[in-house]
Amino acid sequence: MTERANGDAEEPGALDPDPPRAKKHLPGDDPFGLLSEEDLASLSSNKGLIRLLRKRGIKTGKVLRTLRYEAELQRLQIELVRLQRSVQLEGRRVAILFEGRDAAGKGGSIRRFIEHLNPRTARVIALPKPTKVERGQWYFQRYMKVLPNAGEICFFDRSWYNRAVVEPVMEFCSTAEYSRFMQQVPEFEHMLYEDGIELIKFWFSISKEEQAERFASRRKDPLKQWKISPVDEEAQQRWKVYTRYKEQMFARTHTSFSPWIIVRANSKKEARLESARYVLNTLPYKGKDKPGTSLLPDPGVVRRFHRAVKQID
Repeated sequence: MTERANGDAEEPGALDPDPPRAKKHLPGDDPFGLLSEEDLASLSSNKGLIRLLRKRGIKTGKVLRTLRYEAELQRLQIELVRLQRSVQLEGRRVAILFEGRDAAGKGGSIRRFIEHLNPRTARVIALPKPTKVERGQWYFQRYMKVLPNAGEICFFDRSWYNRAVVEPVMEFCSTAEYSRFMQQVPEFEHMLYEDGIELIKFWFSISKEEQAERFASRRKDPLKQWKISPVDEEAQQRWKVYTRYKEQMFARTHTSFSPWIIVRANSKKEARLESARYVLNTLPYKGKDKPGTSLLPDPGVVRRFHRAVKQID
């Protein structure tokens, strides 16, 4: 026999007149649809998680790849925080350029770079089209204003290299302006190098088919439609022209002090991880001798431009 709260005895097995009701689960209450207590208990082990995913009809391979990606990304982001701290304390200036065709994943990679960095000493530079006043200035003048200050890392979501590819392809500049830029840019970057700015130039490379798929995804996704622009719509039609100007850019602006680093970006996740790994492998920082993960970039994803390479994208 058991005792009630008021001291009255209760026969064994007697029913509570108001038993607690089981919580009703609705679709969307948890990431897997409906989770029972047994399901929740199974999450305490990797095998239990895999069994649960399979029971729910979720592709375990894809989920596990995503989990591994997120874990590795976090390890690299920890190293990026260490890098930023060294840059800040030592008063260094770092500029990282992200170039590539439209929808190559430049912006997404930059977001992963800066996700956990101190915004006071990490800036994203994404300049709009030049104003009337800026069009009358020396071309590099608007970019000089946003170069990194002491202790800063600047991430350029497109840079002065707009004039090397996008502008001539879309006929936004004259032939004379293009020629003058191509002549001056190695000299400009050599001045940056001599003045101590640490410059990294990435080119995110994707295939024509991958670009078309990403454009289609943007049109369907209401959260990505803001990314579509008239320039994007012309990208597929002017693919070969874009290629010609891009190859000219590599041939004339790839130097020993400012090389081009090619990132194979058909896989967004690989491009994000390996570009971060390249930056960490290239730049010195305190704690680099004991990293939390490998800092050696995959040569199948990231490589230095070489003139013998006949096709990049």
